[in-house]
Amino acid sequence: MAAPRKYPEELRERATRLTVDARRDPATRTGAFKRIGEQLGINPETLRNWVIQAEIDEGHRPGTTTDDATRLAELERENRELRRANAILKSASAFFAAELDRPSR
Repeated sequence: MAAPRKYPEELRERATRLTVDARRDPATRTGAFKRIGEQLGINPETLRNWVIQAEIDEGHRPGTTTDDATRLAELERENRELRRANAILKSASAFFAAELDRPSR
């Protein structure tokens, strides 16, 4: 289960949009993360990470998109469950095979 988010999703979207818009204008580009982060009460590094992820999701920057990362995590979880089930089935089959090999009384 994922940990609860510290910031609401709408604040995250608003901060990302404001920062991207500020970075487009050469006059406000310098210090945009720090300035907007302070105005909204968000750590500038957190804001920078959000903007980078938004750029990746939009295809402006190379990297793993949020949807791909979510799907990958689901597949890895499913893979772990299947490996665990296989281990249980192997143990059970070895146990029952040993029972069949024992002489009966």
